[in-house]
Amino acid sequence: MKKSGTLYLIPTVLAEDTADKVISPQVKETVQHLTYFIVENLRTARRYVKSICPELVIEQLTFVQIDKDATPAQVQASLKPLLEAGKDAGVISEAGCPGVADPGAEVVKHAHQKDIKVVPFAGPSAILLSLMASGFNGQQFAFHGYLPIDKRDRLQALRNLEKEMQQRNQTQIFMETPYRNNKLLEDLLTTLHPDTRLCIAANVTSPTQEFIQTKSIRQWQGKLPDIHKQPAVFLIYK
Repeated sequence: MKKSGTLYLIPTVLAEDTADKVISPQVKETVQHLTYFIVENLRTARRYVKSICPELVIEQLTFVQIDKDATPAQVQASLKPLLEAGKDAGVISEAGCPGVADPGAEVVKHAHQKDIKVVPFAGPSAILLSLMASGFNGQQFAFHGYLPIDKRDRLQALRNLEKEMQQRNQTQIFMETPYRNNKLLEDLLTTLHPDTRLCIAANVTSPTQEFIQTKSIRQWQGKLPDIHKQPAVFLIYK
């Protein structure tokens, strides 16, 4: 029986020009020997691979895009080279660690169903780094991804998260599309209890733009940062 290839989960950077600081030599050594990549965004992935392994000729590599709109059939097709040719592959997210709040999770799910070996590499995760820096409960926490776009639904979601935080003694973590960050901050200040603590973590790992601060809703009033169009993670805790 032909042995299938290995699926490597390749972390990428959160902030530009930080690969030398946050990406391990092990990741670079692995990428040097790969010719097939399953990625969330073709342009971002090609640029990243070239940045950490400039000696590689991008035109000689194969990149297959599997994003949030990919069908199960497309995901399964992306794994065929591993199953039929024993080729190793690297999964690359648009930012951070693949499989965490990322469509790469579907690739990994199907890989396990086909008994393909999965090897994760350590790398920057905005979710975990923000939790580490928040001062909040790191024993019990929940990540909720993106909140509803509709204002009424979003406000109700925030009230539900605060209730869950109190009942479960649990840090609540969520994100927003960057161009709606400031609007979300306004909703947080008008919806949550004044004593609830909010951590705003923007541009995590950026040497010049990183902003991570924890204050109560009361303390944030009138002192909100402008994080319009900046990647950010939000955490609340009592």
